[in-house]
Amino acid sequence: MTHPTRAVVDLEAIRDNVGLLAGIAGTPVMAMVKADAYGHGAVPVARAALEAGAAWLGVAFVEEALALRAAGIIAPVLVGVIPPGTDVEPAVAADVDLGAGTLRLLAEIADAAARVGRTARVHLKADTGMSRGGTTEREWPALVEAALKAEAAGTVSVVGIWSHLACSDEPDHPSVARQTKAFAAMVGHAEAAGIRPEVRHLANSSAVLHLPETHWDLVRPGIAVYGLNPAPDLPDPGLRPAMTVTSTVTVAKRVPEGSGVSYGHLYTTDRETTVALVPAGYADGVPRGGSGILEVLAAGRRRRIAGRVCMDQFVIDVGDDPVAEGDEVVLFGPGDRGEATATDWAHALGTVSYEIVTRLGGRVPRVHLDRRTTDARE
Repeated sequence: MTHPTRAVVDLEAIRDNVGLLAGIAGTPVMAMVKADAYGHGAVPVARAALEAGAAWLGVAFVEEALALRAAGIIAPVLVGVIPPGTDVEPAVAADVDLGAGTLRLLAEIADAAARVGRTARVHLKADTGMSRGGTTEREWPALVEAALKAEAAGTVSVVGIWSHLACSDEPDHPSVARQTKAFAAMVGHAEAAGIRPEVRHLANSSAVLHLPETHWDLVRPGIAVYGLNPAPDLPDPGLRPAMTVTSTVTVAKRVPEGSGVSYGHLYTTDRETTVALVPAGYADGVPRGGSGILEVLAAGRRRRIAGRVCMDQFVIDVGDDPVAEGDEVVLFGPGDRGEATATDWAHALGTVSYEIVTRLGGRVPRVHLDRRTTDARE
């Protein structure tokens, strides 16, 4: 028996979103599939994105890239986060692109390439003002010089130069112009020194939608691939959320007025009513902080979670509406039936939709719906 809660991922929505983003950008797309494709399932999503025209894939860690290679995916894949001591030899051997934003990491990659006997594909990362990964403008010349020496030695090929925007969801934020200017200057320095990158890339999802001056040679949409607006206060171009999370009523019963519900009795019924138990909890990705706040769809209407979310279940009060054991409950989805969206949940909790979809627990099966084949596969 499968888990009663499941996440259905519409691969056609993934394809549509990638196609829409590519059309807006007018440049090749690197679809970000890190964190198991934002909780949607990395391999099926990667294949769908590539089918829709994505030219590259992006991940956080080496292991994620190697999993794509093991699944037979041969498209270019960029790894963005490489902690000290990471064994990059398998990635070099598999022609996985590696982001390098420090002299230490560039040297480790070059040494690994020498051991493997293969030239490593590297994207030099510039810190243009986010103060996260990458090399600052002051240290940039040294990284460029080291990269040129590694290229001359045949251990490294600089495929790309990249950076990341801190406030692209606020297009008028002054940091956007500062970062854009800094990136242009750092690219200019590298090219004047002799670096000939294949791609220069800066734009994330919100920048794809709202900052055309950041598109350069390649864009890196993440959350937008999954149909979620990276800047909910700004216009949505027609993205479609790909994930629908459903569960099943396991118990439905009448309880009297004054009945306390769930741990701590944070909720007490104000009349005789029907309560329904839903077998999804914070171990499955229903935030405990959503107790008494989040809404789900049951018996044709949105219902607020009644009382505290437990590890494996929560309760809803459905009043006198008919609800039976085995009935479907929609936690969130694209909103077609009036259900909450991941963005609605995020807004209610004061967070972002990224967190809602990526925090789904591992025991929740991802079922991939492919309308081209009418298949639904876990």
